[in-house]
Amino acid sequence: MPDNVSALDLVLTGDSALFAIVQLALIVSLSAAFAAAAIGIPLGAWIALSSFRGRDAVIVLLNAMMGLPPVVVGLVVYLALSRSGPLGSWGILFTPQAMVIAQTILVTPIVAALSRQTIEDLWLEYRDELTALEVGPLRRVATLVWDARFSLITALLAGFGRAAAEVGAVIIVGGNIEGFTRTMTTAIALETSKGNLPLAIGLGLVLIAIVVIVNALAWAFRRAAERLAG
Repeated sequence: MPDNVSALDLVLTGDSALFAIVQLALIVSLSAAFAAAAIGIPLGAWIALSSFRGRDAVIVLLNAMMGLPPVVVGLVVYLALSRSGPLGSWGILFTPQAMVIAQTILVTPIVAALSRQTIEDLWLEYRDELTALEVGPLRRVATLVWDARFSLITALLAGFGRAAAEVGAVIIVGGNIEGFTRTMTTAIALETSKGNLPLAIGLGLVLIAIVVIVNALAWAFRRAAERLAG
């Protein structure tokens, strides 16, 4: 890459190396966010609508897992997927699939905890009405999830933001292989250490733009939910 090429030039001219990294990062993060939603929303709804022994401890544990250290998650997934690990036969260590698994583990507690709080608040509001109408458990969940759809989308966006900004776990399980498992965050760390600042800054600009867009969408969905509630 020529020394006189600026970070903005790379972004505006659609540098192939930069956008290949961005594309992979978005695919991995979006896959992890949707996988986390598929697991976390039903889990959060079940906890919100269930009464069982140790429920408070489960909620405390779930909330605590929102702050899981990424490097620890990366290490656990690495050990599980390594040749000597229980899932070594899958042969997916140092692949995008391994990165999706690590990010899903990180994002699922966030989506589940936010979903539980949202659905539990709605359940307290509509419990008497749904009980009087003799709404069954599955329809009850479906009703509350639909009513909370904008807030749940906000939770999903929060999970995607966490996945997109993650670096520790994906380096460990992905290996930061050029053209294969290199994401925006891992590339920024590597290119900065190499002194390739234009590419690092260009990726940083794209990452900031993505974060701003995600937060704008979250704000828009919250506003939509408030208008419907009003």
